[in-house]
Amino acid sequence: MAVKGTNSRSAEDLLIELRRTDGAPLHRQIEGAIRDGIRSGRLPFGASLPPTRTVAADLGVSRGVVVEAYQQLVAEGYLTSRAGGYTQVAIGSEPVPVPVPAAAAVTKPDVDFGYGYADVAHFPRAAWLRSVRRVLTEAPNDRFGYPSGRGVPELREALAAYLNRVRGAAARPEHLVICNGYAQGATLVVRALAAAGARRLAVEDPSSGDDAAVAAREFGLEVVGVPVDEDGVRVSALTDLDADALVLTPSHQWPTGAVLSAESRAAVLRWARERGAVVLEDDYDAEYRYDRAPIGAMQGLAPDLVAYAGSASKTLAPGMRLGWLALPGHLVEAVAAAKKAADRGSPALDQLTFADFLSHGEFDRHLRRMRPLYRRRRDVLLASLSARLPDFEPVGVAAGLHLVTWLPPGLAEEPLVTAAAAEGVRINGVGPYRRSPGRPGLIFGYAMLSEREIDEGVAVLAGVVNRQLRGSERATRGF
Repeated sequence: MAVKGTNSRSAEDLLIELRRTDGAPLHRQIEGAIRDGIRSGRLPFGASLPPTRTVAADLGVSRGVVVEAYQQLVAEGYLTSRAGGYTQVAIGSEPVPVPVPAAAAVTKPDVDFGYGYADVAHFPRAAWLRSVRRVLTEAPNDRFGYPSGRGVPELREALAAYLNRVRGAAARPEHLVICNGYAQGATLVVRALAAAGARRLAVEDPSSGDDAAVAAREFGLEVVGVPVDEDGVRVSALTDLDADALVLTPSHQWPTGAVLSAESRAAVLRWARERGAVVLEDDYDAEYRYDRAPIGAMQGLAPDLVAYAGSASKTLAPGMRLGWLALPGHLVEAVAAAKKAADRGSPALDQLTFADFLSHGEFDRHLRRMRPLYRRRRDVLLASLSARLPDFEPVGVAAGLHLVTWLPPGLAEEPLVTAAAAEGVRINGVGPYRRSPGRPGLIFGYAMLSEREIDEGVAVLAGVVNRQLRGSERATRGF
């Protein structure tokens, strides 16, 4: 098809087929083919037609035949022609509009305490671009072929060095698999476990173990919950736990923020070794810590038992879809094969760029810039809660990008969440992430909010709380 605003170099785009034996004049056949192309929309309004000499040469006819066809279409209004200019389509086809159902109106909240986000406005674009340029200049040609299921060696080596240095891991490059974020990583591990005969997956309660749990159900595994207390997963509940894998967030339990103690970690690993189970460690936001010493990854204590999962979603941007697994040796081949079967491997350019970004210290510098920013936002949230909602009990405040507040007596999660949304404040309750009843609470994500928005959101929420408490008092008194 001729491109709008340009002059075609060939008559082929006009799709003219001359039938020299059927008796119809050649100029009429050319007219008809062009007219049909315009009516169907294949030759759109403004499209330039090839010069008459070009068409004549391509069709093997005299130029006068093509000139006569063009002149007739100009007379009919299908074409326009100016001296010294192109011959162009003068009308456009009008496609029949297809009714599209009206989309439901989506009202963006004034303040969104949604969790699980990094502030992508601070993505280090200039540093990332430098890494892209170096990769495009220096990477071997063969790195741009089909990647292996494990990922490019440069990233596996850079990640192993980083995880061992910063997270206290015992990662080996040959035991790393690069994936598209935690969700895919969890699915790949569960798939490999199911293929090896696993029957039951245990997750923390409450937890965000949906990715692993959804995969487990898909592959025929039963999903069970293990209760969480102020110290993380309750190790006493492991005594009778018959599971082939346990998904944990030991460095910053989601959502409560509890940290699994050294004694509890040892107990979990003893259970896993005795049971022959695998621990899937979701280390989702441990790089952000404010009021405590760094907590190392469990994987460093027992790399043969722990499948460690990390990603760039909370540190750089979730849209990058970059994640990694540090696996026990017996799972590497199965997980790598599952990854290759899923999508033929993650994009090589992204992997090589992240490897360069890590190796040049840019990732460390980015985290050093972001920690004080997130800490200020957390501090504003805590101060505002203390001033406006002093009966709310914050927990899990020492690290991460969110905190939980337990609600005082007289308040329920669901009505409070609904009423806050009506006032323009989005917030989540803990209840939807529980598998058994527990203390009501709210989840405050603060990474994407300015300090002013945080304070305004808490002020609105405080008004909602006060109205609900007054309504509860009136109901209790009978008026």
